[in-house]
Amino acid sequence: MADSSFDIVSKLDQQEIDNAINQTQREISQRFDFKNTGASIERSGDHGVEISANADDRASAVLDVFKDKLIKRQQSLKVLDAGEPRQSGRESKISVELKEGISQEQAKKVGKLIRDEGPKGVKVQVQGDELRVSSKKRDDLQAVIALVKGQDYDFAVQFTNYR
Repeated sequence: MADSSFDIVSKLDQQEIDNAINQTQREISQRFDFKNTGASIERSGDHGVEISANADDRASAVLDVFKDKLIKRQQSLKVLDAGEPRQSGRESKISVELKEGISQEQAKKVGKLIRDEGPKGVKVQVQGDELRVSSKKRDDLQAVIALVKGQDYDFAVQFTNYR
């Protein structure tokens, strides 16, 4: 019998991120507390979001609305790496980086956890920015998924290609 396997990845759902940004734009254009503050949110490249307003607290409030929209769309807040509000002329801006992929160091940490605490006979391979976990028994793979979900990593974790 062939091995069963799945991949542990950390990927962004670009469509859901765009939807959250659009909903945030709509909400800040309609809310009374954002009137005449120059509050805006927009994409900056593939892995960035730029938030601007006329005061630090308004820019932070836009970031909170954006986080709320991401949560409602079942996206992990661990993909966000928000900077501190900075002054840019009369405006206050916040740069938000969207993190994607698992670094080598993080992959080693997850692999060590699976080897130490996971079921015997489970193999872990690092493949670029994802991990491939394989085993003869599907029950062992389910146990590994439960083990990894139970940990609190500083990156979002998804499980793909379960076969």
